[in-house]
Amino acid sequence: MKSLSSTGFAILGAALVAISYGLARFAFGLFVPQIRDALELTPYAIGIIGALPLTSFLLSTVVAPFVTDHLGARNTAVLSGLFGVGGLGLISQASDALMLGSGVFACGICTGLMMPALTAAMQAMVRRSLHGRVSSVMNAGTSIGVIVAVPTVLFMVGAWRLAYLSFAICTAIGVIAAWWFLPSVSRIVPSNAAPPPPLPELPWSRLVRLSLFAFVMGFVSSAYWIFAPDLVVTLGGLSPASTGWLWLAVGIAGLGGAVVADLADRNNPPITHALMLMMLAASLALLAASPAQTLLAAFSALVFGLAYMSLTGLYLMTGIRLLPGRLSVGPVLPFMAVSLGQATGSPLVGKLVDAFGYATAFSMFAALGILVAILSPFYPGHIEHGDDEEEQAAEEDTGLQAAYDHQLQNEEGEPLADPEEDETQKPAVGA
Repeated sequence: MKSLSSTGFAILGAALVAISYGLARFAFGLFVPQIRDALELTPYAIGIIGALPLTSFLLSTVVAPFVTDHLGARNTAVLSGLFGVGGLGLISQASDALMLGSGVFACGICTGLMMPALTAAMQAMVRRSLHGRVSSVMNAGTSIGVIVAVPTVLFMVGAWRLAYLSFAICTAIGVIAAWWFLPSVSRIVPSNAAPPPPLPELPWSRLVRLSLFAFVMGFVSSAYWIFAPDLVVTLGGLSPASTGWLWLAVGIAGLGGAVVADLADRNNPPITHALMLMMLAASLALLAASPAQTLLAAFSALVFGLAYMSLTGLYLMTGIRLLPGRLSVGPVLPFMAVSLGQATGSPLVGKLVDAFGYATAFSMFAALGILVAILSPFYPGHIEHGDDEEEQAAEEDTGLQAAYDHQLQNEEGEPLADPEEDETQKPAVGA
């Protein structure tokens, strides 16, 4: 393994996330119009296929902590990349729905394994005081991957097979980088860290509410991720190449999501959650109302990208904070709920499009988003304390880095100090 600085690791992590999330997962919707025409698929079939990588993401995420503990960060990341190479290669050669579905299913496994592997590597290679900053850079990789996919649509119109083949080559390069730079060990924790709270003492009410809100957000967002490009082509009459501008807008706006999420956690999470979910719902309604207007469609994509990435960032921080000491569960629990919502919503959107058309289907999902946004006062915000000084300290101790600081605690329940040296650390045997 070649050693990396914290900055170097953040850049590598962002690149691997860009490949596994941006190219292997979220780029699919960008090519739906071309794939649908080439393979003669119905919207319902596209909805089913679009749900497959989300389903495989859930399955792989469940086993990812155990895989990472046994194989180590390097081998897990390499395994993830190999699934990505295989899946993207299958998509590039797909001749029917079965082969296409197999490819996107493999891509979902790639996505589910990558982030736990990178999280384990970060625990081993990066000081805890920098985890928030490094995680923010890595999370931005999703937007970067979406942006990288755009030129393939703008300049390779109709060449979706070649585009996916180029994605597979990029992923193969990522596999080599993961093997060369990531550590072979599992994540490490200080030996003086307190064990995680027992299951009965977890804040189950807050965890359930977080999961439900994340599920609904994923459910509503599935319409945009899978069908937005096909909507502007089918309903708006725009060219397939013009859909690239949608994903470019999504990616650019998504880069600001981490900042918004951090500000939300520092101020009022329920209110910000309501605002972002309203914006996400509005992006669906705006796209359905003006699919032929390129500028309005691009504006809806900007709104969607900012809202989606802000919400996922907020869910990430809440999940980490509610599950201290559980290094492999806190960061992924809300993403599992989001993906479950997307896997459930994708085929339903396709069915509604077949039955009522794009405008009605998107309007229904937008209405659901607005309804749930009204319930955002129930979103699990900061834990209230009886003492005013404790409340003030809790308000100051917010943001992504603060969430990571509280992930490991001492026996008194205080954040574990970041040691200057590594003598007190040892390999973790579990999470």
